[in-house]
Amino acid sequence: MKEIWQLFMMFFRIGSFTFGGGYAMLPILQRELAEEKKWISSEELIDFYAIGQSTPGIIAVNTATLIGYKRKGIPGAIFATTGMVAPSLIIITLIASVFQRFQEYAIVQHAFAGIQIAVIALIVDTVIKMGKTAIKDFSGLIIFILAFLLLSFLGISSIIVIVCSALAGILIQNRQMQGEAVINQGIDGDKK
Repeated sequence: MKEIWQLFMMFFRIGSFTFGGGYAMLPILQRELAEEKKWISSEELIDFYAIGQSTPGIIAVNTATLIGYKRKGIPGAIFATTGMVAPSLIIITLIASVFQRFQEYAIVQHAFAGIQIAVIALIVDTVIKMGKTAIKDFSGLIIFILAFLLLSFLGISSIIVIVCSALAGILIQNRQMQGEAVINQGIDGDKK
């Protein structure tokens, strides 16, 4: 029960202080879950994020649900998800009640502009860190570049890009394994 409560509190805290959506949450998840608590690996976080991106719903909530489920099954998923959603409901309710009165003020507009820039910096930092973990060889780099180009410049759906990237990874891995098998057969034949 202690870890379930920790899941709730961690995601409540992350949900309370993450501005900019699911992508902005990524560096915090990386630091808290993968580096400090070591509840999941960086690779698992990337996988959960990919699944969270390609399934219906909000990335942050989907990712929290997956992480909670991995740690403590269905109760973990429920508490992690509730922890992630609760701050947004509270904050949105409070902001909605006063936002119309303050949205014209220049200081409020400048504050939001500054927050957006900081969120972009956090995302870029996390992409670089996760890229070092996920891109292990030349074929991984090629998949990354193609996926980036397809998403950024052609506007292709992230679901399609994720599925195609998975298929490419499977095909490349199969080809490498077949190549290694041929080499091993040649070495074994030379020994005889």
